[in-house]
Amino acid sequence: MRDAFSRCHPVVNFTYFTAVLLFSMFFMHPVFLGISLAASMVYAIWLNGGRAIRFQFLYMLPMLLLVALINPAFNHEGMTILVYVNDNPITLESIVYGVASAVMFVSVVIWFSCYNAVMTSDKFIYLFGRVIPALSLILSMVLRFVPKFKAQARVISNAQKCIGRDVSNGNLWTRARNGVKILSILVTWALENAIETADSMRSRGYGLKGRTSFSHYRFGQRDKLLLTTLGLLIFCVLAGALLQENSIQYFPYIKINAATARSVLVYTAYFLLCMLPVGLNIWEEWTWRRLYSKL
Repeated sequence: MRDAFSRCHPVVNFTYFTAVLLFSMFFMHPVFLGISLAASMVYAIWLNGGRAIRFQFLYMLPMLLLVALINPAFNHEGMTILVYVNDNPITLESIVYGVASAVMFVSVVIWFSCYNAVMTSDKFIYLFGRVIPALSLILSMVLRFVPKFKAQARVISNAQKCIGRDVSNGNLWTRARNGVKILSILVTWALENAIETADSMRSRGYGLKGRTSFSHYRFGQRDKLLLTTLGLLIFCVLAGALLQENSIQYFPYIKINAATARSVLVYTAYFLLCMLPVGLNIWEEWTWRRLYSKL
């Protein structure tokens, strides 16, 4: 599907992802965790379609269950003891905290997948190329390293398979040796690619004082409206955090504030913040269909 949010100004994109990632990592309230996970999954599916669904069910769901089970196995804090395993208490508080930590971890990973799809290296260098040129180049290379690494690994593996040296050929020792060979080729490619990128940017005068660069990003009226909306929603969420509306205590017992009109307002602001790209996309789809219907 078309993503209207990706076509917004990089300042809007970066502000949004900075806010949702920080809030997702630091707010452990169940309502906030649920909103963050649901919004990240919906937006990831909007961006990547069936590939995002497979990623969430094949990797994120098992990871969520694994992280949720690991915490009560090693964390025995809490007052509500459910059962003893080898004289180690399994408490309700550790189980609930494990589930909350798992949801937080999975939602942050999915948000980063959305970030990589929207915030391209061109946008990142546009934002920070003049302020921190060396660091912005390194960060842009790191953020795009994983997808490029995976794509190149697939190319190398297919090439090795054609000559019978894939990890699926031969006995266990032969497969391990072929895997090490593929990894060696991949690491060599990564190092050469990094050197070539650095030489290319240096030859273009990247980072020099007075250097100009072309940019097709324009901060229009829609970007001003979105940035203002983001600022208001972020302010509401931060105000709720200062008023302890999104705080929860897990140990030694679970303590959560009762829902009030003010807390519902904070929850609504956080929901609108997380669902802003999806709402923008739905609005644009509806606008285009209305215009097409008039033709």
